[in-house]
Amino acid sequence: MFSGLSPLVVEDIADQGEQIRVRARTPNGSSAACPTCGAGTTRVHGYHERTLADVAVDTRRVLVMVRIRRMVCPTRGCRQTFREQLPGVLERYQRRTPRLASQIGAVVRELAGRAGVRLLSAMAVHLSRHTALRILLRLPLPPPRVPRVLGVDDFALRRRHRYATVLIDAETRERIDVLPGRTADVLEAWLRTHPGVQIVCRDGSGAYAEAIRRALPDAVQVTDRWHLWHNLGEAVTKEVATHSACWAKAGPPIKDGKRAQTTRERWQQVHDLLGKGVGLLECARRLNLGLNTVKRYARVSEPERLQRAPQYRPTLVDPYRDHLKRRRTDDPAVPVLHLFNEIKALGYPGSFNLLYRYITQGRVEADRLPISPRRLARLLLTRPDNLKDERRRLLNELTTACPEMIDLAGLVRDFADLLRPSKGNADRLSTWITTARTADLPHVHAFIRGLDQDRDAVHAAVALPFHNGGTEGVNTMTKRIMRQMHGRAGFTLLRHRILLA
Repeated sequence: MFSGLSPLVVEDIADQGEQIRVRARTPNGSSAACPTCGAGTTRVHGYHERTLADVAVDTRRVLVMVRIRRMVCPTRGCRQTFREQLPGVLERYQRRTPRLASQIGAVVRELAGRAGVRLLSAMAVHLSRHTALRILLRLPLPPPRVPRVLGVDDFALRRRHRYATVLIDAETRERIDVLPGRTADVLEAWLRTHPGVQIVCRDGSGAYAEAIRRALPDAVQVTDRWHLWHNLGEAVTKEVATHSACWAKAGPPIKDGKRAQTTRERWQQVHDLLGKGVGLLECARRLNLGLNTVKRYARVSEPERLQRAPQYRPTLVDPYRDHLKRRRTDDPAVPVLHLFNEIKALGYPGSFNLLYRYITQGRVEADRLPISPRRLARLLLTRPDNLKDERRRLLNELTTACPEMIDLAGLVRDFADLLRPSKGNADRLSTWITTARTADLPHVHAFIRGLDQDRDAVHAAVALPFHNGGTEGVNTMTKRIMRQMHGRAGFTLLRHRILLA
């Protein structure tokens, strides 16, 4: 029970109800070393009593009253007297035994201030949240070192306002450092003071790329493969939505209303100006449109590709659609009120207005989209082996209905193969880019332009086994720590907890 006090001579143990009081002393006759000069001595000048808290016993506090000796230093000119210390039991200036301090440190390392205090109180350890934070900040950080493969990523201290940068060893996932800010100067300063990094894994950040080029011109930069796939997924989603009027043949016909007419007029205006040599920004100014809107009109070769197949949300009328379709086929002039009374008798819980809108939108005669553009893009991006037979058949039917969708599906499959790193993938990536440029897929072309801006890092990503997944995992853990802290602490404490995790 009191094995941690074995270097002391225990004289008495008193049970005082909610606490246990232990009286002990240091061994007589033993030599003590001077903390200044290191000379040993057995000469006693006097005695002094210290009170320390020890680990609880049966949820009761343990107080240790220790009589220690004040020794006389034998070295002339050194300090006259000093109090003896017993490493592992009595530490200088401490009011807790080392084993209790380590127990408190393990709790506050995970829970920090308030939460740590609440848990420690259940363990019969009473201290304030300020003391808990001081103990946490006194815990030693891992010794700094420079990894061979460095992982770099940013996280938000306050979204859209303040950010920080976390550095890890991409091979061992060990935390290296946390930097205040995500600018190129911040990372460059750290890299210059910690030379020796050979490979850096990062996302598509231009600031990080510039900092690495300036500080470590010979280092290999590796962009993260997850971000490559994510960016391709966004381009695929836009392409699928663009061609929804082509592949969604089972959906209702696109209405040629006022919006469609406005779309054709704007497309004609944009392409007339582009044909005269006017730039995109000047087109936006003349037509009073956003620059991204002008880019969207400029990408497509015909205005019909800007139209989207309508998407209908499920309604209360859907279960009775077959009945309505059969009745309107048998009697096209049947009044809507009669149909309402019929499905009401079948259990329809909705209103007459909902049924009226359902019929006037053409949803009775024409089926809804078999699948939304986002879900179709998800099927394209899913590994074929993970698709059920029904989903695989639906994917084949929809992609074969449009030539551009056939090209898009092939490009997605080929790019997915490139994300398995091998030495020959750099040449295969160049071939993939050449093939993708020949397809009529403007959003994929925009994705390719992003690859061209960071071609060396992309080549390293598909050829080398390193990635930035460990850094993303640290960021996920950091978000948990920040939610736990409720934004009440500063960067110093957050950095300390990240490096101790």
